[in-house]
Amino acid sequence: MTLPGVKSGAAHAGRICGGRVTPAAPATPAGTGRFFSNDFPAYIVCMKWKHLFGPVPSRRLGVSLGIDLTPQKACTLNCVYCECGKTDRLTLERKEYTPTGEVMEELRAFLSTSPDLDAVTFSGSGEPTLHSGFGEIIAMLKTEFPQYRVVMLTNSTLLHLPEVRAGLMPTDLVVPSLDAVSEEAYRRINRPVRGISSATLLEGLTEFCDVFRGETWLEVFMIHGINDTPEELALFRKVFERLRVSRIQLNALDRPGAVDWVAPIPRENLVAIAQQLGDRVEVVAKPVLRQRCSAFDDNVRDRILSTIRVRPSTLDDLAITLGLHVLDIGKYLDVLIGEGVVEQMKGERGMFYAAASEE
Repeated sequence: MTLPGVKSGAAHAGRICGGRVTPAAPATPAGTGRFFSNDFPAYIVCMKWKHLFGPVPSRRLGVSLGIDLTPQKACTLNCVYCECGKTDRLTLERKEYTPTGEVMEELRAFLSTSPDLDAVTFSGSGEPTLHSGFGEIIAMLKTEFPQYRVVMLTNSTLLHLPEVRAGLMPTDLVVPSLDAVSEEAYRRINRPVRGISSATLLEGLTEFCDVFRGETWLEVFMIHGINDTPEELALFRKVFERLRVSRIQLNALDRPGAVDWVAPIPRENLVAIAQQLGDRVEVVAKPVLRQRCSAFDDNVRDRILSTIRVRPSTLDDLAITLGLHVLDIGKYLDVLIGEGVVEQMKGERGMFYAAASEE
């Protein structure tokens, strides 16, 4: 299927993981527009959350409830591979981007139903540690809902700040990223705000790993021709030798990033790179079939397909039309592309998704 001014894109493998959500039913708050697994009570199925998304099936974390503290896509980086698109607000300013009290009330409303989640994860559209109240939210979660594993995904740029490190201490798992060691490669891949450098990041990351007593899984996003060269891999090896982390995981593109020239790296190439980097390095696991995941809602799947059969849409278009978070939509698109029922097409406003031609 093609459109005027649109060229076909290549399909990517979907990503999905197993899990189960089976909460009990509480009182019903107001709001509409959010859809989840059929295992959820009616009030959760219809609630429109402002600061939560999912639960989404994650390859690494299982079924995860997401917390988005920077919905304006405020970030310290403008990474070329970011599946949320370009950064709207490139900044170092730490402030309360969303009301801390509102976030905590939504979490209390959701988690009071005792959903069977594998993780509650700070991720979303931007950098979570830019939010000045993230530590208060983590402390609330560990005090009021200690049964849930709290996870922080961070780009590592603010770990040199003592207040950021202190806020992260109660977290069960921190997943910091390190995509390059040399300054040249770091700037080409991550395109940081002024005031952030590879050296600053490495200093903060090392200090955090030395004092943090929870689990730390380091993520490295591989970009062919930039951080997979012999010179860059040698720099990675030196850093890995001194970093105190539980795991080191290599990742690569699933869906289109912020720029067109970033392409997926074949899995066999990632495995070969991991073997060069040492015994602690692994490749992020392959996705399992979506039929094994009860968090995959066929209602959402059908709504996405119905929408793009009428009009090919971007990720943002679908999020607005369906009232879902872009990361929710992205998880379903990963699976639908892998199943061959959705195809990607490049257009003037970015990557469009359309129903695959029936031939």
